Amino acid sequence: MAGIRHDEDEWEPVTKLGKLVKSGEITTIEEALKSRYPIKEYQIVETLLPDLSEEVLDINMVQRMTDSGRRIKFRVCVIVGNKDGYLGLGLGKDALVRNGILKATRAAELNIHYIERGCGSWECNCDEKHSLPFAVRGKSGGVEITLKPAPRGLGLAAGDTPKKVLEFAGIKDVWTKTKGSTRTTFNLAMATFNALVKTSSIKR
Repeated sequence: MAGIRHDEDEWEPVTKLGKLVKSGEITTIEEALKSRYPIKEYQIVETLLPDLSEEVLDINMVQRMTDSGRRIKFRVCVIVGNKDGYLGLGLGKDALVRNGILKATRAAELNIHYIERGCGSWECNCDEKHSLPFAVRGKSGGVEITLKPAPRGLGLAAGDTPKKVLEFAGIKDVWTKTKGSTRTTFNLAMATFNALVKTSSIKR
């Protein structure tokens, strides 16, 4: 789906990192992520990653009883990525679906991470970044997923939700193994996301 982008001329940064991006002192998302400043403005990501795209993974209706009666909100899970190593996942709640999507998209942009790609498969052993450099495992709620490097040409041996997350990260070939309640879309997506984030945080 098409992104809802801000007008860069109207953006007035309030954080130090935002001001550095706006002034042109930081020009790449790599510099932003490696800086000592946290990303707290979604405009930073939209400015440094203009080719970012997003997709709604799941929309659930949540009901809650209050003194004034039953209140209904929509919980939305959105994934963002440039399909070339940068990936974010976010959750948003609102009484209106469109507002929930917007909140989830902003949350995903603020949760952007770099995903390390490579070829860790002994069956392939090429130098291209088509798979993972090593096996990783992620967990969320009652769901656990293991991602293993696969040879080039295999494709994404995964269910629909993990496959979409992997595609947005730029992964083309991988083996997957899941355990737990995989029918919960958000937990399955988050487990996959948590596993992928480990590719750039684990020291081999």
